[in-house]
Amino acid sequence: MTLRKLLIQKGYHRIKLILTKTNHFETRTVLNGIAGNFIVDTGASNSCVGFEAVEKFNLFTQESDVKAAGAGATDMLTQLSEKNSIQIGNWSNKRISLILFDLKHVNAALIAHQAEPVDGIIGADILKKGKAVIDYERKCLYLKQTTKH
Repeated sequence: MTLRKLLIQKGYHRIKLILTKTNHFETRTVLNGIAGNFIVDTGASNSCVGFEAVEKFNLFTQESDVKAAGAGATDMLTQLSEKNSIQIGNWSNKRISLILFDLKHVNAALIAHQAEPVDGIIGADILKKGKAVIDYERKCLYLKQTTKH
């Protein structure tokens, strides 16, 4: 039995990933009904959206004491947005919290390598909720619907 057949039999949704020029995996993600491009980052503890995409995705924000760090930047100010709906392929969740921070440094690095900028990052929080399995060879992500959507 193939990995794909086994996971689909176990209730997982298969989501195609796009391998970028920077060797990152990206996926089209629908956040609050609006499509965007997100990097899948197993090393990111939380899923994030850039401040510049707050209006695009109709995010309600609140101040946060958390400081973000990553991709060469530290001590970045953040905001929090709760109770967002997200859909990745056929997998969905209506109660996702997102960290908002300045993604300009991430997008500048992507653009410098002739890759497209992104709206956000799918981090370990969502990957854990969906019991994620990544098939690197076949460039796909499997997420299991674990909550009512």
